Amino acid sequence: MKAWKVLLFICSVLFLFCIGWVLFPADGVEVGDIRLKFASLRRAMEGSNESKIDVDSLVRAIDGSFTMDAVDDTLSFYKKFFTENADRIHLPGNDYRFFDEVFADFETASEEGKLYRIKHYGDSQLEMDRISSVLRQGLQERFGGTGTGMFPALSNVPSSSVNASYSGGMVHYTMYGDSTTVRAPHTRYGPMAQLTNLYGPGTVTMKVSSASTVKPLAMTFSRVSVLAGRFGEGFKVSVKADTLRPEPVVLSKDTLGAALVTFDLGQEVKKASLSLGGSCEIYGVYADGASGVAVDNIPLRGCSGTIFTRIDKTAMTRGLDLDGTRIIILQFGGNYMPVTKSQKNIDLYTEKIAEQIRYFHEVAPKAKIIFIGPSDMGRSVNGRIQTWPLLPEMVEALRKTALENDAAFWDIFHMMGGENSMARWVAHRPPYAGPDYIHFTTKGSDIVDDALTRSLLIYYDFYTLRKGLPQARVESYMRK
Repeated sequence: MKAWKVLLFICSVLFLFCIGWVLFPADGVEVGDIRLKFASLRRAMEGSNESKIDVDSLVRAIDGSFTMDAVDDTLSFYKKFFTENADRIHLPGNDYRFFDEVFADFETASEEGKLYRIKHYGDSQLEMDRISSVLRQGLQERFGGTGTGMFPALSNVPSSSVNASYSGGMVHYTMYGDSTTVRAPHTRYGPMAQLTNLYGPGTVTMKVSSASTVKPLAMTFSRVSVLAGRFGEGFKVSVKADTLRPEPVVLSKDTLGAALVTFDLGQEVKKASLSLGGSCEIYGVYADGASGVAVDNIPLRGCSGTIFTRIDKTAMTRGLDLDGTRIIILQFGGNYMPVTKSQKNIDLYTEKIAEQIRYFHEVAPKAKIIFIGPSDMGRSVNGRIQTWPLLPEMVEALRKTALENDAAFWDIFHMMGGENSMARWVAHRPPYAGPDYIHFTTKGSDIVDDALTRSLLIYYDFYTLRKGLPQARVESYMRK
């Protein structure tokens, strides 16, 4: 075939493609039970007009948003931050004193030899200690404390911070999960929404992970505790760490409700082993410092955050009171998006979330609650990764629900750039999110957690500043 004929054929095919590109309906045409689609000029033009978030510039802007300029008036900086900064923690009624009681406990914890806790509940975004680890490091640097916090006595979900192994007579129950999940014949799950039944001799060995992602203050601990209840006759627990052998503890069957059995080791260690005998329900094990602040990472894979009201209130109240929980973080919403098809779905979900917040107010009256909404989530729409439909509306509804129920709200969605930002986080090198366009990588979660930590500490810095200023002056300035 002559070259000009080949060229004519190619040009003719390209011309037909161009005609289809311009004239073919954007939503395709139906042929029987099949919908045919073709490249659309309109969709291509829409794509070319998409805003392209520069993630590095965004991260630098986030970093700068927590820094006071030399020309700033101090009160002016804080007022602007609390009312305008997209990375702030939103507070009910814009009350800058919301965390004051918690901060008062935190800053005296080390000198008084007390330990206070933050419970960080969430979905699979939290697995492997993501999001929680930087918060833990930042608060322990400021208020004291070491260790990785609370973990279940028996679990099949790994952690990047603590390696735990188990042996002996134990059965694990959880109240969430798929059809293979073993559920207890009661609702006494306690603060981790799971428990382990001990029905004979057993051991729990804990060792701080050597993974490079483990933050420095989590790499040792000096206190081991067990939260347990429903003790059988002659229940006994002891601990050993290196050459340390604290006196064992024996609890009678008549011990009232749950108990927190604590062993102070007197020095920092990286490994310890619990030996248990008898029978009981174990609600959690702790690897902590002797005082300061602890942050418990509690990932609930596949959970949308609506399960807590099904946990026995007495068991939850007792556990949260015994271990000194002062902040409860609820990070949910992403797992509900696949079934969110309308505003009605959003309304039903936010009402369930309101019930969970009210439940925690009841079982932990000394604690403050922070709700964290979902991050941006991407899915393919006509070949392009776009934000899930109704996700921005869900975030706003959750913010409103939290504030109306006396809970603070932190907005990951807008912090990371808002609509269609997840695609840019995935495309970043190194990636800040995974190829599922839902979960952050370790590097990405560290950026998110750093922003959360710094936002919370901005409120603490303002708390300490106010102690040296006339309160009437501060009140007048912040309210005008």
